[in-house]
Amino acid sequence: MNDDRDDSSDKSWLEKLGHLFDSSPKSREDLLELLNEAQRNDLIDREAFGIIEGALQVSDKQVRDILIPASQMVMVSAVEPPSEFMPKIIKSAHSRFPVVGETKDDVLGILLAKDLLPQVLKGIDEPLDLHELIRPATFVPESKRLNVLLREFRETRNHMAIVLDEYGDVEGLVTIEDVLEEIVGEIEDEHDTQPDSYIRMVNEGDYLIKALTPIEAFNRTFKAEFSEQDFDTIGGILMQEFGHLPKRNETISLGGFTFRVINADTRQIHLLRMSTS
Repeated sequence: MNDDRDDSSDKSWLEKLGHLFDSSPKSREDLLELLNEAQRNDLIDREAFGIIEGALQVSDKQVRDILIPASQMVMVSAVEPPSEFMPKIIKSAHSRFPVVGETKDDVLGILLAKDLLPQVLKGIDEPLDLHELIRPATFVPESKRLNVLLREFRETRNHMAIVLDEYGDVEGLVTIEDVLEEIVGEIEDEHDTQPDSYIRMVNEGDYLIKALTPIEAFNRTFKAEFSEQDFDTIGGILMQEFGHLPKRNETISLGGFTFRVINADTRQIHLLRMSTS
């Protein structure tokens, strides 16, 4: 009997979804409106809708929209001894690093942190030729579409690409995680914001901030002057400024800062990306 009830429930769900799409969408806007209606009717949840919306929008974005600028890249110089670049690698907690020659535009390859493990066992002061460890770098133009880049990442099994401007100079870098985050939202790992931490610096001038960050703590950290009279958290101030519950990737500038919504549900904002530039 339980199986009968489950089959009936599934059939009812499919009938509702099929009825919703009786009128075929003629544009992406029509499709998103239908999906919005599906969400309102509890056929799909907000998270699922956000992923579908992100997947649709990723083809409209280019690498230049999400790249990590060259000024914020953690790079290793081929002429540095291990005693100089190892602390930098450990502190950043990244897994891949561009290796450069005399200038940042002279990218020789990509160094994987795991390839350094044998060197750690030998001793940090042992002679090391990075040319023997680096892997070929992938170069992409800043105008490349993200959906195309994601497909190339999957086909080549690369996780990082160096971004070049129209003159062939290094503009920055982009990773497969950066592209996926445009679809599913911020991907946190063990090195990301912890439950008891409100603010984490991603790069210079680039921060992950919990919406529940007390205004007092935000003001103290960034020498800001947001009022504490009407709201207790930075999320409360932004909700007032937006004038509505913002969706993922909506941005707003306030007090000299630019905020982008990373995670939100039907009731409140949860996570923000903030730039001070």
